[in-house]
Amino acid sequence: MTINIEYEAEKKLDLPYEDIITRVVEDSLDYEDCPYEAEVNVLITDNEDIRQINNEYRNIDNPTDVLSFPMIEYERPSDFEFLEESGDDCFHPDTGELLLGDIVISIDKVEEQAEKYGHSQTRELAFLVAHSMLHLCGYDHMEEEERKIMERKQEEILSRGGYVR
Repeated sequence: MTINIEYEAEKKLDLPYEDIITRVVEDSLDYEDCPYEAEVNVLITDNEDIRQINNEYRNIDNPTDVLSFPMIEYERPSDFEFLEESGDDCFHPDTGELLLGDIVISIDKVEEQAEKYGHSQTRELAFLVAHSMLHLCGYDHMEEEERKIMERKQEEILSRGGYVR
């Protein structure tokens, strides 16, 4: 498993963010029964930088808490069976790891939302990573039923890791 974490925000979090991210990525893939070793890239930035990325890729000129950039178009969420048949495009040519995609997190939003929702920054960071990992596995929340499925899965992943409110 390769988890590349870049911390580009000037503000530093006083928590073991690398350990939290790594554990939630691994827990998410275990929960979704991913049969492959995977590569995930995580960028931690601030509200200004995530606003620019949000504007560039989604035409929304506001900061957001997390952005997900999946590398795979799934036929069904977490349906990993079709990947080997689809060719080697989704596997790293050197490591053979499944290239899941990129996650961008605003450290400012981690702080703001932890305070707003009355839980720790650790729990908020874990939540954002779990949420994004489900997107990288093909889940979405545009429709009510999809939202319910994602919320249930997020809570189960977080509970397994002890990241409760």
